[in-house]
Amino acid sequence: MAEKTIPLLPCQTIQPVVDFYTALGFEVTFLQKSPNPFAAVERGDIGLQFFGMKRYEPSASYSTCYVLTDDVDGLYEAFRAGLKAAYGKIPSRGIPRIGPLKDMSYGVRQFLMTDPGGNCIRVGQPISEDLHHRPAPKETFARALHNATLFADSKEDPAGAAKIIDRALGLEGERPTPVQLVRLLVLRGDVAGRLGDEVTAVSTLKKAAAVQLTDEERQSVGGDLERLQDLAGSEPKPAV
Repeated sequence: MAEKTIPLLPCQTIQPVVDFYTALGFEVTFLQKSPNPFAAVERGDIGLQFFGMKRYEPSASYSTCYVLTDDVDGLYEAFRAGLKAAYGKIPSRGIPRIGPLKDMSYGVRQFLMTDPGGNCIRVGQPISEDLHHRPAPKETFARALHNATLFADSKEDPAGAAKIIDRALGLEGERPTPVQLVRLLVLRGDVAGRLGDEVTAVSTLKKAAAVQLTDEERQSVGGDLERLQDLAGSEPKPAV
């Protein structure tokens, strides 16, 4: 027997969702705009279907699905390139958006992507046979980064992540290393943008960009600096 599961996800209107997945390299295998809006897209073995709901609010969506792959880095780069070509920039906040590629503390390398319907598509590759959560580090700032990353990029709770980072960076008598500081500030700027806090997003990302790093340190935070560039390039100017 051969079975296949295809997620059926909601959206407010079909066409923006179809355009989004077309930019990612998906083929539209079925499209119906009336009487009941419906679309199906495929990219290799990934199949997704969508139905329209006029009163559906994408920003309030809880819809999600997980895509397992054996080349998450390849998909990430292909999706980023497709989105940049379609949107003129890589959408890193708001709807739609694509998040950072990270090694999570539960043995998976993954990124999260939200389509115009508000559906969160999680794309990941197991990098360990043990998919249980690793214990949080004991060191103050490593622990804060560990927990804030889970809140921001697994639980999708940016407010919770912001509280964790603010608490850690507000401690007296303890300071993070330059590498830890960059990672914490980039994530803090990221979640501020997701929360619509433009002033904090802009100021925090500027602080991250100003951290002095050695060549070795810069190499170790290459992914964070790439995320910083994405976020800084998509930040609207704060109101004066």
